[in-house]
Amino acid sequence: MHRTYKYYDLIMAAFVTVLLCSNLIGAEKIIKVGPITCGAGILFFPISYFFNDILTEVYGYARSRKVVWAGFTALIFASVMASVVVNLPPAEGWVHQHSFEVVFGQTPRVVVASITAFFCGEFMNSYVLAKMKVWTNGKHLWTRTIGSTVAGEAVDSIIFYPMAFLGFWPMNLLITVLITNYTLKVLWEVFSTPATYKIVAFLKKKENEDYYDRDTDFSPFTLE
Repeated sequence: MHRTYKYYDLIMAAFVTVLLCSNLIGAEKIIKVGPITCGAGILFFPISYFFNDILTEVYGYARSRKVVWAGFTALIFASVMASVVVNLPPAEGWVHQHSFEVVFGQTPRVVVASITAFFCGEFMNSYVLAKMKVWTNGKHLWTRTIGSTVAGEAVDSIIFYPMAFLGFWPMNLLITVLITNYTLKVLWEVFSTPATYKIVAFLKKKENEDYYDRDTDFSPFTLE
């Protein structure tokens, strides 16, 4: 029997929104806050892992997989749309073309790196959390939300930064940003743990769902 949920679609929409905004707005800008040098996307991208954790914990890996595919498709569409719009000939007298290209004209290399890293990292995050939930019999939620983020963000960072910026950024900057961003993303998950507990408890009660992936097909290439 097909289950319907009150909040699943809302979480999916929030996940895709955060993903698009963090990738289109914050992917390439490097910021410096005190002694810390990091990518601007660090401020918001970890929220996508926060939502992925909640989705997998409450609704299970298969339903989380559909959300990841929705985000993956949205990223591809947004990248194609940005490329098309940037390359359309500007009207005579429109003087903002260069600024528009700077903001939205991501190179194909960065786009491919971003999409690839997202796909691999999010599925790793969801897989680890689902497996750990079964191993721990649903106990100690913090271990699997943080543990899955440690694994997922490691995959994401190791793929994205070298693929996008190796040979373009100085090596010391690339390594600094990779390590700093990874550390901050994991710390973001640690500090959000109390909120995760509250939202997960709320959803499990309201949705009457607490899914365990004991017989799940973990292939990322199916929507069953």
